[in-house]
Amino acid sequence: MALFGTLKRDMDRFTLPGWRPLTRWLRRRLPTGLYTRSLLIVILPMLLLQTVVAAVFMERHWRMVTERLSEGTVRDIASIIEVIKSYPQDSNYDAITGIAGNALNLTIAVEENGQLPPPRPRPFFSLLDNVLADQINRQIQMPFWIDTVGDSRLVEIRVKFDSRVLRVFARRGSTYASNTHIFLVWMIGTALVLVGISILFLRGQIRPILKLAQAAESFGKGQSTEGFSPRGADEIRRAGLAFIQMRERIERQMEQRTTMLAGISHDLRTILTRFRLQLALAGDKPELAGMSQDVEDMQSMLEGYLAFAKSQAEEDFGELRLSELLGKLQSDFALQGKTMTYEIEGEDEIAVRPNAFARLVGNLVSNSERYADNLHVDARHSAKWLTLTLDDDGPGVPPEAREDVFKPFYRLDEARNLNASGTGLGLAIARDIARAHGGNVTLAESPQGGLRAVVRIPA
Repeated sequence: MALFGTLKRDMDRFTLPGWRPLTRWLRRRLPTGLYTRSLLIVILPMLLLQTVVAAVFMERHWRMVTERLSEGTVRDIASIIEVIKSYPQDSNYDAITGIAGNALNLTIAVEENGQLPPPRPRPFFSLLDNVLADQINRQIQMPFWIDTVGDSRLVEIRVKFDSRVLRVFARRGSTYASNTHIFLVWMIGTALVLVGISILFLRGQIRPILKLAQAAESFGKGQSTEGFSPRGADEIRRAGLAFIQMRERIERQMEQRTTMLAGISHDLRTILTRFRLQLALAGDKPELAGMSQDVEDMQSMLEGYLAFAKSQAEEDFGELRLSELLGKLQSDFALQGKTMTYEIEGEDEIAVRPNAFARLVGNLVSNSERYADNLHVDARHSAKWLTLTLDDDGPGVPPEAREDVFKPFYRLDEARNLNASGTGLGLAIARDIARAHGGNVTLAESPQGGLRAVVRIPA
């Protein structure tokens, strides 16, 4: 694919300005698949070669053989005319007719006071007409009429001399190279066999590339790729091994980060439990109120850290009903005295990591629940993509900060996710889960005046 991209760029670089529209037109209509392009690389040179060979054969060999055969037939006709003119014949021309049929393989008839028919239109492919006419003009030099299409097996030639007309019926094979189709049949048949063999070999070479692409796509969606193994040519095997090594490094890095974060959070939770126990034993003293609040904040932060660590953990794909998920979130929204509506278009069941996807949507809904009074969720499930659009009427997020809020632990001075218990991990977890599914989460301005969050993942 990269080779074709380089060729296209070189074509644009060295093409005259007047040809650029043509090259753009060709580029838009060239196939984009490697399999199709490989077939064209094999088939087009073969077609070009066979076209050139066929043209040369038709132009030279076929015409030459036809000229030789027509020349011999016209020479025999000229000899018959000379015999008729030079020697007396019987009234029915039986003798000369017998000689023509037995010795020359021609059927003749002589018409006294005959006339030539009007000229017939020449056929589309008039090689035989042209060659016969040239030979008659050169050897006989008398008025004539020919018919090469009336009977597929015979060619009729009429020649007017004196007051008589000689009608001659000759076999088409005696005047025309009629076995040329054998060459074409062999050439086309051989080409089809070679193309079939090429297709089989190309499919075998393309299949490992498709498997590699499918494995990479599945890994990008967070699905298992354990069944993938490098196959095919050496270069494809090297690419497959590089993909496996990259996958193992990424998985190892994610596992180490998850383990480290979970371990730190667990250890800190143990220490916090001691602090809370000591504060409980100390009693309700006014000077300890600030410390108690700090402990609660730290507890909330640790819960956020653990949620972030759980979002990195591996979870198998399963079926999840959007209506059940959104219905539960709608009930939670209503408990706060606020309004949430939703609309689902397409199939209700989706194939995702159920717990992780529920956490993704839950983080976005809870963010709107905290700062907005109304929320509408539009879910569209097509054949290729699942798109969730969440529109609320809250204060929103400034455009310049819509990417920064996805950074872990990032907090705005007047952010929607800044409160006494916020950790700045909700949106980071949401995007991380979406990208683990092969999709993304983006923010924009809502038509309701607040924030629009769009979740888009492969179906």
